[in-house]
Amino acid sequence: MNFDGILFFPLTPFDAGGGVDEGVLAEHVASGVAHGAGGVFAACGTGEVHALSAAEHAAVVRTSVRVTDGRVPVVAGAGGSVGTAIEQARAAKEEGADAILLLQPYLVGAPQRGLVEYVRTVVAAVEIPTIVYQRGTMVFTPDSAAELARIPSVVGLKDGVGDLGLVHQIVIAVRGVRGGDFTFFNGLPTAELTVPAYSAVGVPLYSSAAFAFVPEVANAYFKAVHEGSPLAETLVREFFEPLVRLRDRVPGYAVSLVKAGARLRGVAAGGVRAPFTDPTAEEEAHLSRLIETGLALVGEG
Repeated sequence: MNFDGILFFPLTPFDAGGGVDEGVLAEHVASGVAHGAGGVFAACGTGEVHALSAAEHAAVVRTSVRVTDGRVPVVAGAGGSVGTAIEQARAAKEEGADAILLLQPYLVGAPQRGLVEYVRTVVAAVEIPTIVYQRGTMVFTPDSAAELARIPSVVGLKDGVGDLGLVHQIVIAVRGVRGGDFTFFNGLPTAELTVPAYSAVGVPLYSSAAFAFVPEVANAYFKAVHEGSPLAETLVREFFEPLVRLRDRVPGYAVSLVKAGARLRGVAAGGVRAPFTDPTAEEEAHLSRLIETGLALVGEG
């Protein structure tokens, strides 16, 4: 499975009654693909997978697969308890997803052997390519990551921790087992701040939360950083770093601000579901100014 470009994590829009708005979702996914997304990661963290029912999760995946229509890979979120992860993985396969992103078993601490067994149990139950999301309660040692790499259906690892020393060791360990037949990507919120650092340890792919509401800015950064243009550092300084400071004010704003940004750009995404909270009017005004700044910097203002 090849990814070429920014990895797009679409939002899950909610309508006035609180349900999933599949029409708005279809437009949102189509827009991301049209802007050159290298992959669509549906019903994942930015898509509030933690807050979706089984039927809603399946609907989000189904809509994303239909709209994407094979142009880029579609990866669906799965995680939580072993049973829930298996159910979501099975639904993802039935709805035509190319792979799953396996999230951690929330609020459950476990030894390395147990974490590996969690992954092994899910992939044994559902035959679908699996990218493991390293974050929170599921962080692997290099030896455990190498053990995961020996499972044929485990095809990648997304890092959401940011320990570059550990990531480098994991890359070395996994490459020793699988060679180049394994995908790594930087999954930190607002990954643009760390793209050069991750690239230096062998992880050039990254997901971009900003792509969900300012794809013009995200694409300009992607081009600039790969060309060595000074615009990349300007965008970090004037847009991405202030966005991170706003994001860090409140837990959950890594999703809430993205959804607010989409609304400001005309996407009828609705609000977030509890326990997340929407930004205040003052924070949305701040975000609006940041969006204007970012667009102006890339000539879209």
